[in-house]
Formats: sequence, structure tokens, C-alpha cells
Amino acid sequence: MLGFELDIWDYLTFLVMFILIGAFLTVAVLVLGLPGRIAIARKHPDADAINTMGWLGFLAVVPWMQAFMWAFKPTDVVDIRYFPKQEQQNIGEELARLTGKPIPEEKPPTEAKAKANEPSPSEPTS
Repeated sequence: MLGFELDIWDYLTFLVMFILIGAFLTVAVLVLGLPGRIAIARKHPDADAINTMGWLGFLAVVPWMQAFMWAFKPTDVVDIRYFPKQEQQNIGEELARLTGKPIPEEKPPTEAKAKANEPSPSEPTS
């Protein structure tokens, strides 16, 4: 080949190099996806943005750290444009899309809501 013979130590060196490269890539994938997995597990409303920011954090360390902290941010803030049930349904649909699970179905109205829509016996009917 190049004027010298390859022996067992050369092959072991190549094997160790491949194992180290594989281990490095595995750890990198696990660490870069960590903020997104935490946000999805905590049902964070911004889980998609946190996941993207975590993966793009390999360019610089600061965005990854911000995504990691953002994943632990309290999520009890409700967007005032929606009713809380609608907001929870929207978050559930987004998390189902991110995890690849089927989108949860909307719950049927309760009997209390049905009774509230019925006219009372004292009201005249037309």
C-alpha cells in the first residue's frame, strides 16, 4: 500500500477512532435535542421554538443555554386571545404533531352546557 504493513495495532486504532466518533455523535444528538424533549414533556406552549433553538444552538453555545432555560420556564401563562380550554387544545394539538401521535379529539359538551342552552319552563316559547 504505502510501503509498510498494517498490523493488529493499526486496525485497533481505526476501531477505537470509529467508536469515539460514534460516541461523540450520539452524545451531540442527545444533548442538542434535550431542550426540545424537556419542553415537550412539560407541555410547553412554545415547544416547537425551543426544539429548533436547541438544535441550532450547536453554532454557538449561548442559544442552546437560552433554549434549555426557556424549556423550564413556567407555562401557566394563558394567551388572552383564547379561552383556557381552547389554548390547552391548541397546545395539545401542537405537542401531538411534534411527537408524531394522533391529534386528540375535542371532548363532547357536558350536560350542564346543554341544560344552559335549553329554555327554562317559565320562559314562553314561540
